[in-house]
Amino acid sequence: MPDTLFVVDDSDTILSVVEQALDKHYRVMTMSSAAKMFSLLEKVKPNLILLDIEMPEMNGLEALKQLKSIRKFADIPVIFLTGRTDAATEAYGFELGAQDFIQKPFSAPVLINRIKSHLDIDKIVRDRTKRLWDVQDNIVSVLVELVENRDKLTGGHIERTGEFVRILMNAMLEHSVYASEIRDMDITMVASSARLHDVGKISISDLILNKPGRLTAEEFGIMKTHCTVGVQIIDQIISKVGDEEFLKNAKVIAQHHHERWDGQGYPNGVSGMDIPLHGRIMAICDVYDALTSVRPYKKALTLQEAVGIITSEAGKQFDPKIVEVFFTVQDQFNMVSLSSRRDCTI
Repeated sequence: MPDTLFVVDDSDTILSVVEQALDKHYRVMTMSSAAKMFSLLEKVKPNLILLDIEMPEMNGLEALKQLKSIRKFADIPVIFLTGRTDAATEAYGFELGAQDFIQKPFSAPVLINRIKSHLDIDKIVRDRTKRLWDVQDNIVSVLVELVENRDKLTGGHIERTGEFVRILMNAMLEHSVYASEIRDMDITMVASSARLHDVGKISISDLILNKPGRLTAEEFGIMKTHCTVGVQIIDQIISKVGDEEFLKNAKVIAQHHHERWDGQGYPNGVSGMDIPLHGRIMAICDVYDALTSVRPYKKALTLQEAVGIITSEAGKQFDPKIVEVFFTVQDQFNMVSLSSRRDCTI
């Protein structure tokens, strides 16, 4: 399938000229304003945007600034089509994140070649980024396997909860719950980071991790240290490879996934909105999986029983707004659980 281009200009003539020049090479979608561009972006993500500067209501520079502020759109390359030639405008446009400026009037061959050049560069960058992501994901998978090989009572828990996080965050966007915060996050990255939430269990004794029964108060006190130890482990990784966003997410989740909305959680006893959003999301996902899993000291609860408990804890253990969204995706959580447990021995 050819690459998709957005062409945004308030001149019907320019839109027609650009479309005629490019439609044999690309899938071209034209629109007459930045507002229409943002509306269409919710349905289609283009490979590149050609953007006029001088437009009514919202000009191209303002549109680019807004585009770059939205995480899911920030990586779309933008080329300005403009009749303005002053150095100050170009400098400001590049500062905002524009890839290039093409002056009006332009010839079709120049337009095609400049677009091809930028799309080629963008593909190279994306390929390299994907390779780095694959390496990172493989490293996380090794750490996850180390934890799950030691904690033999929670098979599949880490991968399931990561998928729950992804489902819940997408649903929160759909229902406009903390949507402004989530739009600034890479949901795929946060879901992958969530898999490190229990990495601190590496330090917990096998006698406690795999005890076939309920923990004593002293043992539970030791178990609770996995949050702070997890933070320490992630801090050590950060000191070696840098303060990457992936690791910052993982650190927040490891530290806060056992905090409670009412402040009765651990390790810091923070409450309400003082608990980072990552932690409030993970808390529900973590507890749901624990409730629906078999343990030596309890049976697995049904979906309905688990949902009932989580609902009853809204405003106490859990953020009530997130619980409302969880209720809408309970069937998706259940499908993930059933699918995972077909391949896991618990």
